[in-house]
Amino acid sequence: MPSLFIGHGSPMNAIEENQFVEGFRKIALEIEKPKAILCISAHWYTKGTKVTAVEMPKTIHDFSGFPEELYQVNYPAKGSPELASATRSMLEPIPVALDDTWGLDHGAWSILKHLYPDATIPVVEMSIDYTKPAPYHFELAQKLKSLRHRGVLIIGSGNMIHNLGLVDWKNFEKDNYGYDWALEARETLNDYILNTNYAPLVDFKKLSQAVNLAIPTPDHYLPLLYTLGLREKEDNTTLFNDKLLAGSISMTSVKLA
Repeated sequence: MPSLFIGHGSPMNAIEENQFVEGFRKIALEIEKPKAILCISAHWYTKGTKVTAVEMPKTIHDFSGFPEELYQVNYPAKGSPELASATRSMLEPIPVALDDTWGLDHGAWSILKHLYPDATIPVVEMSIDYTKPAPYHFELAQKLKSLRHRGVLIIGSGNMIHNLGLVDWKNFEKDNYGYDWALEARETLNDYILNTNYAPLVDFKKLSQAVNLAIPTPDHYLPLLYTLGLREKEDNTTLFNDKLLAGSISMTSVKLA
């Protein structure tokens, strides 16, 4: 299976028709249907690493202030306690908790709703341990490579450029609109990704001021490192949905296959 990083953007993408959800659908058509999905979402940010180990994960509406229609969305995919246990075993000796309280947050279901609308593929989420530095997450992902050979699609869900404090709401609908620093950061990050030069991406805090503005907090960026950590030597790198939004958000997504 390929490895994907998807820029998920606003929760409204779950119910809107736009170029980005078209990109989600298109990428799903390009790949073999997976046996299961492991999703690393920016919105499950925990102390320690956890995986969902429930038969039927709930749909979590982890946001506020949106239209009622969005709160009615349900993504009824089954879970996979077997995949959760296999993931925990593969990450030993790192402790991984089997969690029965979480479900699918919008970092997962808002994109899966378009990738696999019939919700027939089992889904497990893995949390991001906020106590650990970036290299930890990149190296953790490398331990999971064999899942790709078992029919598991691993998806990192976040946004490479994600500065909500500087969003230009007045220009939210403007196509491919980014501040100068966001344009610079996108070019920098994309170049490193396409050239498979991952060391600077892992050590992203030492990059330019533009990149630091793009990543004011690491939660939405770290899922990218999980995707890149899964790379096999023979993989080709493809970008899709490579556009900026509202000045300070990048929807850029990555496929390794």
